[in-house]
Amino acid sequence: MAELTTKINKRKLTGVVVSDKLAKTIVVRVDSFKMHPIYKKRFKTSKKYKVHDEKKQYKVEDKVEFVECRPLSRDKRWRVIYK
Repeated sequence: MAELTTKINKRKLTGVVVSDKLAKTIVVRVDSFKMHPIYKKRFKTSKKYKVHDEKKQYKVEDKVEFVECRPLSRDKRWRVIYK
């Protein structure tokens, strides 16, 4: 029987650490630009994500790359990519 192998594309984001006060969790801000639908002007938006940091390696103002994963807690659905 043929084995079903499907590749799941996980979202990968990059942002700046805003807080590292939680245990094994960092809060990362991701900035992006959007276009206004009527006036066609670009404006900056940001969103914060809670990211799992097992090694407590990253501190405030570090640049971090993280990837989607299974739910780790009520708010955490992201995991740091260590380099």
